[in-house]
Amino acid sequence: MDSIRNCAPTGDEVVDYDRRNLALYAALIEAADAGRGWQETVADVMRLDPTDLDAEACWRSHLDRARWIVGDGMAAALEAFGKGRTPIV
Repeated sequence: MDSIRNCAPTGDEVVDYDRRNLALYAALIEAADAGRGWQETVADVMRLDPTDLDAEACWRSHLDRARWIVGDGMAAALEAFGKGRTPIV
């Protein structure tokens, strides 16, 4: 996992930051679906201080990005994650 930006990328393209943080995105979705609070997730998953004034916004932007990738951004994600890879035959 790469160092975490204050705000996840936006837009309709999957970028290198997304590829480098795919495990983080999966963990954020898993934590949210399990009902874990944002403070706990920020501390345990993102390894950030939940008392930081920007922590909740950081968590929210990354969770929103993760949900975009597995939802509306799936086609872009599949294309981006497949770049430079040899197809399995």
